[in-house]
Amino acid sequence: MHPAFVSPHEAVRLVSFLLSGAALLQDGEPEVDRADVTAALSLVPMVRGEMDELEAGLLQMARGRGMTWQEISFGLGLGTPQAARQRYERLVDRTATDPGAG
Repeated sequence: MHPAFVSPHEAVRLVSFLLSGAALLQDGEPEVDRADVTAALSLVPMVRGEMDELEAGLLQMARGRGMTWQEISFGLGLGTPQAARQRYERLVDRTATDPGAG
């Protein structure tokens, strides 16, 4: 990737950090404006789809390595193995049918 370009995820994070004060503008950089915020918001669905695919893949690999749903639920901060399995099933359904994913 060209160093002047950032991924959608990084663009959303950067705008968020700049707006919150967690990151500072470099000398000569323009302030974050409404167009920047609108652009970042428009990227959120794409970023969410990428994260869903990443999580679903990680869960598939965890199961492939023999991890139990109990172990996975702990890693996800969920209360029960059933909640972890249901989360996985929703992710798989969403990523399989989301035309904007990937």
